[in-house]
Amino acid sequence: MSDEENPVTHVSHEEWTKERLAVMVVGASGDLAKKKTYPSLLSLYAGSLLPKDLVIYGFARSNMTDEDLRARLRPFLIEKQEESVVERFLKRCFYQAGSGYGDVKGWKALDVKLQKTEKASKSTTWNRLFYFAIPPNVFAETGEAIKLNCMAPNGWSRMIVEKPFGRDLDSCKHILHQLGQHFDETNLFRIDHYLGKEMTQNLMVMRFGNIWMEQMWNRDHVQCVMLTFKEPFGTDGRGGYFDQYGIIRDIIQNHLLQVMCLLCMECPNKLDGEGAGEKIRDEKVRVIEAMEEVTIDNVFLGQYAGYADDPTITNKETNCPTFAMVRCFINNPRWAGVPIIFKAGKALNERKAEMRIQFKNAPAAESLFSGADVPRNEMVIKLQPEECIYMKSNIKTPGFASAPLQSELAVKYDTRYFGDKSTTNPDAYSRLILDVLRGRSANFVRSDELIRSWEIFTPVLHQIESENIQPHIYRTGSRGPKEADKWFKEKSGYVRNDSYAYIDGVVSKKA
Repeated sequence: MSDEENPVTHVSHEEWTKERLAVMVVGASGDLAKKKTYPSLLSLYAGSLLPKDLVIYGFARSNMTDEDLRARLRPFLIEKQEESVVERFLKRCFYQAGSGYGDVKGWKALDVKLQKTEKASKSTTWNRLFYFAIPPNVFAETGEAIKLNCMAPNGWSRMIVEKPFGRDLDSCKHILHQLGQHFDETNLFRIDHYLGKEMTQNLMVMRFGNIWMEQMWNRDHVQCVMLTFKEPFGTDGRGGYFDQYGIIRDIIQNHLLQVMCLLCMECPNKLDGEGAGEKIRDEKVRVIEAMEEVTIDNVFLGQYAGYADDPTITNKETNCPTFAMVRCFINNPRWAGVPIIFKAGKALNERKAEMRIQFKNAPAAESLFSGADVPRNEMVIKLQPEECIYMKSNIKTPGFASAPLQSELAVKYDTRYFGDKSTTNPDAYSRLILDVLRGRSANFVRSDELIRSWEIFTPVLHQIESENIQPHIYRTGSRGPKEADKWFKEKSGYVRNDSYAYIDGVVSKKA
């Protein structure tokens, strides 16, 4: 079957591709729009995954012309595609200024422009997609202005909304109320780009398309589950923003928690096709409903040395964590008693995001192999920087020896699937924007998911702030605070095999 005939890789058979589409990038002059939104739209355009009848409007407060916008965007696009493709894409990009994001006059003027081109279109259905690349404090005024002045007259109108979705339970409910006044869940797509990553989206097929995984994916076989995010740089001038949130809000409460839901949820009775999105989201909610509120004894905090030296941080005595580990439990028959460990940190020794499942000891292994060490099996799913899945398994030491040796069964996506130009690895934003156009909701965060996730984390976050709980200090470029390893071992029951290392598919002995 060719790509043109395959509904998994091509969308030309879907009705929306034959209809007119107007995309409005709200906050078009900001970094997110330039670095993520427009390049992702370009990727879809270059892949013939957008309707031929397409127009893209940027909306912001800056006083710009269409050509000014194109000039701003061009440096961020030219490195992504051939120059001729970029120029054709830019010809479809226009600009509308407003005195504010809720400027009624500006949105009315944009609606007039859109209706003029829509009426000249051969298509009789005119869809509109609004991408909110703006701060949450202007969601309400923007949504109201769009609802009253710029909704699609005879097609669908959909909104993509970026995090943060509040900083605690009350602020989250406030944001949900502001948008809920104007749009219902069928129109709102709350984006978490970790749900658009290749290895996250792979979980549905990997877990429920392989019979052997279901047999061992439970408390009888799993010792602990770990979800890790590491990056090798600090706040880099964004400290003023980051200091209001911290690493738990920035990474753990949203990105890692969302991935954990897919990793641990029960199988829905439908994974693809009409209605599958809501069934998947129902199961995600059931997972976090089975989790209790996080308590301070299940939290470890760190902060890299020199964090408060960032000139944008005004509170030089800040206790804002740049490193955290959090232990949770899922109180259901599948996972009861299994520690779920979230770990996230900035200014560490590497860039990495992964899921790691360590299994329990092989039964009677020590007796069977005359007291030889038999390391535990592990499954590691690496989200970034290179997508990879490997299972740490035990084999006989090669040669005359017979002692168990830990090796791996591995699939490296860059060489196995993305090594030639015939198969591309789309970025997360491109995947998610395409999902919105297709009306697929599975990879977006529903309001009840948000509320429950904040119910789990808000009490301990407030306690950290009100009691001024101090983080452990660690050196930039290290693995984190020295005390972290002991805490992790005690809380997880994880047993590390120090003789094993996985480095680009090569096993090496550690010193």
